[in-house]
Amino acid sequence: MQNAHDLALLLARFQFAFTVGVHIIFPAFSIGLAAYLAVLEGLWLKTGRDVFLDLYRYWIKAFSIVFGMGVVSGLVMSYEFGTNWSLFSKKAGPITGVLLSYEVMTAFFLEAGFLGVMLFGMNKVGRGLHFAATCCVSVGTLISMTWILASNSWMQTPRGYTIDPATGRFLPDDWLAIIFNPSFPFRLLHMGLAAFLSVAFAVGATGAWHLLKARRKGVTASEPVRMMFSMAMWMAAVVAPLQVLAGDAHGLNTLEYQPAKIAAMEGDWDTEGRAPELLFGIPNMQTEHTDYAIKVPLLGSLILTHSLEGKVPGMKDFPRDQRPPSPIIFFSFRIMVGLAVLMVLVGVWSLWLRRRKTLFTSTLFHRVTLCMAPAGFIALLCGWVTTEVGRQPWTVYGLLRTTDSVSPIVLSSMEISMTAFVIVYVIVFGSGMGILLRLLGRAPEEGEHDTNASHPADILATGMHPKTIEASSEKGA
Repeated sequence: MQNAHDLALLLARFQFAFTVGVHIIFPAFSIGLAAYLAVLEGLWLKTGRDVFLDLYRYWIKAFSIVFGMGVVSGLVMSYEFGTNWSLFSKKAGPITGVLLSYEVMTAFFLEAGFLGVMLFGMNKVGRGLHFAATCCVSVGTLISMTWILASNSWMQTPRGYTIDPATGRFLPDDWLAIIFNPSFPFRLLHMGLAAFLSVAFAVGATGAWHLLKARRKGVTASEPVRMMFSMAMWMAAVVAPLQVLAGDAHGLNTLEYQPAKIAAMEGDWDTEGRAPELLFGIPNMQTEHTDYAIKVPLLGSLILTHSLEGKVPGMKDFPRDQRPPSPIIFFSFRIMVGLAVLMVLVGVWSLWLRRRKTLFTSTLFHRVTLCMAPAGFIALLCGWVTTEVGRQPWTVYGLLRTTDSVSPIVLSSMEISMTAFVIVYVIVFGSGMGILLRLLGRAPEEGEHDTNASHPADILATGMHPKTIEASSEKGA
């Protein structure tokens, strides 16, 4: 019976990880893309250049799909709190439930109120009002991220609460301390930059794809394509180094408040000063040793404490039943860092090519940028895995265990629901991604801003710009 319960708990955890992992991509995409759209429309209003409006009309179709998939995938998790994690909801609900309700009442209402104007009101309201609607949607995505991270950060570094001795429930004592808990500012900045960086590389890869296509056809890429690619590379060059600095600050904060997570990330078992950095290895939870370790002397202390003499914690300092599973977060952390380094290098490379005036003609760079399309989202997922798995075995760090948070579920029910989730998600979100890729497979054209020639239904049905359809029809006639 105990084995069946443990398997049911494992499936419940995997189901939530699966649904959150799918979901987190779409809000991150929405956050970055909404900000990009606001910038494009603002530049169009300021300069009067149609190229910015062309790009706005091109990317708003993608935004509508991404935003819709984000809403649908997010609703599922609300039900999972009740079905699979009712004990967590009962004990932590007075705090996390309130924070999530704030997200609905502020961010979601703001987004829902202005999304229709943003998507369909370009020719129905004034330019200033439409720009305000776009900005409101963008701000709404940022507010949503803020409340979600406030709730999750409280679970990582809980503050401002009291525990009811009769029920074991967490009761709010100081809302400012709850919201602005020690890890919240670092996680908010890190996640916001991750969203912007992910979208920068997605937009840049789209531009690179169309630059390569134009070169194969022997024609010059359109101005919207070149502008899109240039803006994305500027964003990558600026944000990628900032993300590295934000990640470093976040690491220092984690070392202070969650040292067990740091020890598991680094694969360190013994606390030591002048600690090396493990570039590679396989942490072994049974033998309490990292096998096949490749080390760089002193670098671990320098990175984690900014001092060659700094002490780095080891997992042997913590009881066995309070240690995170090191192998998972050891590798997820290194994938995230490796991709971050690559994104910085791509940004620096783009500046060098821009200086040489070959940004739009370097085939090798365009191919590399195309391959980097998912890099930001993969790094984001790896960062999320590092953060959430590194919190184990707790749901509320140091206070509420995961085993004490799960509902009284049975293994057979979890097997059925997990299978159904995977099948439905593959069909629904696989189809959505297919539509999105089909949209982005068509290059933005000059004249995209012509509202009579850019009806979304034409794009969704054919994957081609209506002017292309019209030209094809005339040729056939």
